[in-house]
Amino acid sequence: MSREIYQEPLVSRYTSRKMQELFSEKNRFTTWRRCWIALAEAQYELGLTDIISREMIDQMKANQFNIDYELAAAKEKEIRHDVMAHVYEFGTKCPMAEGIIHLGATSQFVVCNTDLIIQKDALSLIRSGVLHVIQNLAVFSEKHKDLATLGFTHYQPAQPTTVGKRNTLYIQDLIMDLTFLDFFLKQIKARGAKGTVGTQATFVELFKGDNEKVRRLDALVSKKLGFDEAFAVTGQTYTRKLDMKLAETLAGIGASAHKFAVDLRLLSNLKVQEEPFEKNQTGSSAMAYKRNPMRCERMTGLARKLMGLPQNFAGTYSNQWFERTLDDSAIRRMDIPQAFLLTDAILKLYINITSNMVVYPKQIENHLRAELPFMATEKILMEAVKKGKSRQEMHEVVKEHSIIAGKMIKEYGQENDLLNRLAQDDRIPFSLDALHGLVGNFRQFTGRATAQTTEYLEEVVYPLLKKNEALMGSIDSSLSV
Repeated sequence: MSREIYQEPLVSRYTSRKMQELFSEKNRFTTWRRCWIALAEAQYELGLTDIISREMIDQMKANQFNIDYELAAAKEKEIRHDVMAHVYEFGTKCPMAEGIIHLGATSQFVVCNTDLIIQKDALSLIRSGVLHVIQNLAVFSEKHKDLATLGFTHYQPAQPTTVGKRNTLYIQDLIMDLTFLDFFLKQIKARGAKGTVGTQATFVELFKGDNEKVRRLDALVSKKLGFDEAFAVTGQTYTRKLDMKLAETLAGIGASAHKFAVDLRLLSNLKVQEEPFEKNQTGSSAMAYKRNPMRCERMTGLARKLMGLPQNFAGTYSNQWFERTLDDSAIRRMDIPQAFLLTDAILKLYINITSNMVVYPKQIENHLRAELPFMATEKILMEAVKKGKSRQEMHEVVKEHSIIAGKMIKEYGQENDLLNRLAQDDRIPFSLDALHGLVGNFRQFTGRATAQTTEYLEEVVYPLLKKNEALMGSIDSSLSV
C-alpha cells in the first residue's frame, strides 16, 4: 500500500476482502468479457454461423481472465473510452475473434449487465451479514429474556422491560430490512441485449429482420449471464430507478444499525451494557480509565454516510434525460461501490459487537431500585381503587408526593423515598410494608416481555434462521483497527 497517496478508508480499514474483490477492476473487466462471450455464443447459437465460429468463442473463453491492464489503460488514455479500450485489448488476446467482439452492442451492454451481476453477488454477501446479526441478537435475547431492566421513553425512565425483549426490537427492524432486500433482489433483471437506445435496431439488422430471434437473443444472453429474465424495456441503460431503490434498501440497513449503535452508546453511559472491550484496548489517550464505545461510534458514523447516499441516487435517476445522459457515469462509479462497502463495513461491526456484548445485572438493578417506586405508582393506583378509593383522587396524591420525591433526588441527591412519603399520607390506604409488598420483584412490572421474547424467537426468528441456514455462509467479523 502506497503511503504517498490517499487511500480509501473503506478499503484500507473497514471492509471485508470478499466485498472488495467484488468491486475490483479484475472482477469488473473479466465480467465485461463474460458478457461479450455470452453475446457471441448466443448469436452463434441463433444462427450467425457465417460471421461467428466456435473457434472464435473458444478463443474468447480461453482468454477471459488474461487481461493486460496496462495496455487497456494506455488505450483508454488515447481514445477516452474505457469499454472500447477493453474491446481493443481483448482483441489482441483473441485475434480470431477480434472482429466480432461487442458485435451489435453498445457500451452499456457490458457496463449495465456487469453492474447488475456484481450487485446480485454483493447483495448475497449483505444478506448473509444481516442474517448473522439476527442470529447473534437472537442468542443474546434468549439469554437475557428474563433480565428486567428500565424501559425508556423520551430517554426518561419508563416501565421496566427485559434486556432480551429490547433486543428483539433490533431483530424485528433487521427482518424488515431483510424483507425489503429480498423484494429488491426479485426486481434485479438483466439489461440484456437491447442495443444503443433500447430498440435492438442493430440486432434486427444482424438477424435480417427476424424479430423473434432478436427476442430470443435478449433472453438467451440474460440466461447465460445468470438471470431468469431481462428488463422488458430499457433506454440505453437499465432504469436508474433501480439504483435509487438499491440505495434506499441499503440505507435502511444502515438506519437499523445506527439506531442500535446509539442505544448501546447510551446504555454504555449508564454502565449497564457495553460493546466488547479487548484486553489491550485503549479507550482514551488522556483518560486511561475510559471504555469508549468506539465500535458503535464508528458504526454510527458509517451509517450516517450510508443514509445520506439515497439523495444522490434520486438525483441521478431523475436527471436521466430521455434514453440516457452521461452524468450518471462518474457518480455511479463512486456511489454504488461505496453503498455496498459501507453496508459491508457496518454489518462487519454489527456482527462483531453483538458476538460478545457485556451486561451488568447489578448496575441494572441499581437503576431499577432508584426508579421502581415511580414505576410502581400505577399498580398502587389500581390497588387503591380496589379498596374503594377514587382513581382521580389517588392520582393527585401520588403525583404530589412523586414531584416532591423527584425534587429531593435531583436537587439534594437524596435516595428515592416515595414509598415512605405515601405510607405516611393518611389518604393512601396502605402501610409501608404493604407498599413494599405491592412493589415486590422487578419482573412483575415487565408485563409479557419474557413471553413476547420467547414467542417472537420461536415463531418468527428461529424459523427464519433455519430456512436460511444453508445460505448464511461464513463471515469474517474481525476488525483490522
